[in-house]
Amino acid sequence: MFSAMKDLMQHQIVHVEEKPHQCTECNKVFQRKKNLRQHLLIHAGAKRYKCTKCDKAFITNGHLKQHLKVHTGEKLYKCNECDKAFKTNRELKRHQKIHTGEKPYQCTVCDKAFITNGELKLHQKVHTVEKPYKCTECDKVFKRKYNLKLHRKVHTGEDLYECTECNKMFQSKTNLKQHQQIHVEVKPYKCTECDKGFHVQQTLMHHLKVHTGERPYQCTECDKAFIINGELKRHQIVHSGERPYQCIECNKVFRRKKYLKLHKKIHAGEKPYKCTECDKAFITNGQLMQHQKVHTGEKPYQCAECDKAFLTNVKLKQHHRVHTGERPFNCTDCKKAFIRKSHLTEHQKVHLGEKPHECTECEKAFIRKAHLIRHQKFHTGEKPYECTECDKAFITHGNLIKHQKIHTGEKPFKCTECNKAFIEKLTLIHHLKIHTGEKPYECSECDKAFITKPRLIVHQRLHTGEKPYTCTECNMAFMTRRRLIVHQIVHTGEKPYKCTECDKAFIGKQNVIHHLKVHTG
Repeated sequence: MFSAMKDLMQHQIVHVEEKPHQCTECNKVFQRKKNLRQHLLIHAGAKRYKCTKCDKAFITNGHLKQHLKVHTGEKLYKCNECDKAFKTNRELKRHQKIHTGEKPYQCTVCDKAFITNGELKLHQKVHTVEKPYKCTECDKVFKRKYNLKLHRKVHTGEDLYECTECNKMFQSKTNLKQHQQIHVEVKPYKCTECDKGFHVQQTLMHHLKVHTGERPYQCTECDKAFIINGELKRHQIVHSGERPYQCIECNKVFRRKKYLKLHKKIHAGEKPYKCTECDKAFITNGQLMQHQKVHTGEKPYQCAECDKAFLTNVKLKQHHRVHTGERPFNCTDCKKAFIRKSHLTEHQKVHLGEKPHECTECEKAFIRKAHLIRHQKFHTGEKPYECTECDKAFITHGNLIKHQKIHTGEKPFKCTECNKAFIEKLTLIHHLKIHTGEKPYECSECDKAFITKPRLIVHQRLHTGEKPYTCTECNMAFMTRRRLIVHQIVHTGEKPYKCTECDKAFIGKQNVIHHLKVHTG
C-alpha cells in the first residue's frame, strides 16, 4: 500500500521494467528522475559530502553516512541464523537468502539462478562475452568495473592493503582478509562429507563438487571436464599453446603468471623455505614439504599393482603407465613414445642435436642437466652412495640399488625364451634381441650391426681412433672406461680377483678363469 498516487506510480515502474530517464553522457537509463540526477553528479565530478575521518568524498549524504560506519565499525543489522552482522538492512536481506536458499534472479539462457540482480547481470556477460570496461594503458578488457580498478594498480604499482604479519601487499581489502586467515589458522568453512576446513566459503563450494563428482565446465577440444571455470581456462591454454607470461631475464615463457613469479625467484637466488633437517632451501613451501618426506621416509601414494610407493600422486600416476603400457607423449620426428612429457622434451633435443649442458672440466656436452651433474662426479671422484655390505661406493643411487642385488642374488627380470634372469629390465630387453636376432644399430663405416647403441658407439671408435678415457698416472688412453679401470690396477698393485682353490690373486677376471683350468685339469 502507498500513501500517495505518485509513490504508487513510481513503484509500478519496477514491474514493467520501464526506465524512462536516460543519461546523455553515457546512455545509462534509470527508473526514477531522482536517480538520474544523482548519476549526473558522477560526470560532473561533484562530491559535496566529505568524510571528516579520511579524504573520501561522496555524491549523496546517504553514501557518506554509510561510509562512516567503516570508521565506527558499527554493524546494527544482525542475522538471527548465524553470528554475522551487517552495516545496512539491504546487506542483511541479501545475506539471509543464503540460509533460505532463495535465488529469485534466473538466467534465461541457462538454468543458473542468483541471489541479486547484480550477480545475474554479471553472469549474463558470460553468454554475451561482453566486456565493457577497457584499460586505457593496455588493451585488456573486463566484465566488471571493480576488476578494472584492481587491474589499473598493475600499471600504477599501487598496493593499498598490507598484511601486518608478513608485509605482503594486496590490491583489495577482500584479498587481504582472506590472506589473514592463514596466520590465525582459522578455517571456518567445514566440509560435512570429510574433515577438511577452508578459509573461504567459495573454496568449500568447489571442494563439495569433489564428493558429488560434478564437473560442469567441459573442454570443447577434448573430453576433460573441470570443477571451476578458472581450471577450464587454464587447461584450454594447453590446446592453444599460448604462453603469455615472459621472463625478461631469459625470455622463457609460461602459461600462468604464478609460474612466472616462481621462475623469477631462480634469477633472484631467493629460496626462503629452509629445511630444518639439512641445509637445503626451496623456492616454495610446497617444494619444502615435498622434500621433508625424504627425511621422514613417507611415501603415502602406493601402487595397487605392485609394492612400489611414491612421494606424490603425480609420480604414482606416471608409474601406473608402466603397468598399462600407456605412452601418451609421441615424438613427431620418429616413432618413439614416452610416459612423461619431460622425457619427450629431452628426447626431441636428440633430433635437434642440441646439448645445452656443457662440462667446464672437459669438452663434453649433455642433453639433460642431470646427466651433466652425474658426469661431473667423475672429475671430482665423488661417490656419495655407499654399499652397507661391502666397501663399494657409487655416483648415483640407482647404481647402488643395482649393485645391492648382487648381494641379495635377486634377479627379478626373467627371459621367457630361456632360463636366464637379470637384475635390470633394460638388460633383459637387450638379451631378448639375441633370440629375435634384432640388431637395430648399424655402423655407417662397415656392415656390422649391434644390439645396443653403446656397443655401436664403442665400435665406431675403431674407425675414428678415438680413445676418450685417459689414465692420470701414465697418460695411456683407452676406448672404454672399463679398460681404463682394469689398467689403473697396474699402478695401484691391487689384485681383486682371487682364486677359490688356492691363495693366488689376479688383476683381471679373465686371468682367474684361465688359472682355474690348472686346478680342473
